[in-house]
Amino acid sequence: MTPEIRAKLEALGPNLTPDMIGGTQQIFVPRNKGLHANTKIVRDISYGPHDRNRLDIFTQGSPQGAPVFVFVHGGGFVMGDKHTEGSPFYSNMGDFAARHGMVGVTITYRLAPDNKFPSGPDDLTAAIEWLRANVAEHGGDPARIVLSGQSAGATHVAGYLAHRRDHARGIAGAVLMSGIYDTTTCEPNQFAEAYYGEDRKGWGPASCMAGLLATEVPLQFSVAEFDPDDFQRQAAQVVTQWTETKGRLPEMQYLSGHNHLSPALSIGSDQQETERMIAGFVGRVTS
Repeated sequence: MTPEIRAKLEALGPNLTPDMIGGTQQIFVPRNKGLHANTKIVRDISYGPHDRNRLDIFTQGSPQGAPVFVFVHGGGFVMGDKHTEGSPFYSNMGDFAARHGMVGVTITYRLAPDNKFPSGPDDLTAAIEWLRANVAEHGGDPARIVLSGQSAGATHVAGYLAHRRDHARGIAGAVLMSGIYDTTTCEPNQFAEAYYGEDRKGWGPASCMAGLLATEVPLQFSVAEFDPDDFQRQAAQVVTQWTETKGRLPEMQYLSGHNHLSPALSIGSDQQETERMIAGFVGRVTS
């Protein structure tokens, strides 16, 4: 991260305000290089009955048995999409995968408040089931699927690993960027209440922490320097409980100079720290 961009992100502050969200996008939209000329996309494949159960597939050339990289967008459980016309996000994540010799997949999922926990793990179960049955037709290896999510997307991936452990067996790895993992300690807010319900007493069963500590799926966590305090505390809790349980540190990447949104938005730009981090992890767990 250049000092200039770091200063701009720091000036936007850590809180997820419209100015912070829009300002971060304004920094990275012009820096995005666009889809690679060789990237092919098949859009809006249905993986389930809901109209938001859709996925896009990105490839280059004619892959055979390639690793499959799945990205789950954020949006506070109540908004977001895998692709927005006129924006590089989040097709940049699928293009990243294709450029690195993978089959890239970006998905949408049902949103709160109409769809509450466990809609996230349920939708991921349906998406992975579809990929296991069909991704080989697009050149992907169903035995080498790596999941990735940012913010609410990371929480949904964590929920899938924690609460659908039998189904998740065989997933090659997961990249969890700035997620909420323990609902018993996270800050209550309107987004969490929309997804988990207004009664905080009912949030406990949704916690992912115990399941993450028990999973055999390799995990890469990350937290951004300018993440909101709640995400900082969640990352610290992962490190503490993981170390107490396993006697060693988790892979927790500290993304210096980044804010809550910029790691995913920087993919496909001239700021390549996050891209190298994720590509390195995928290479390790799928080789």
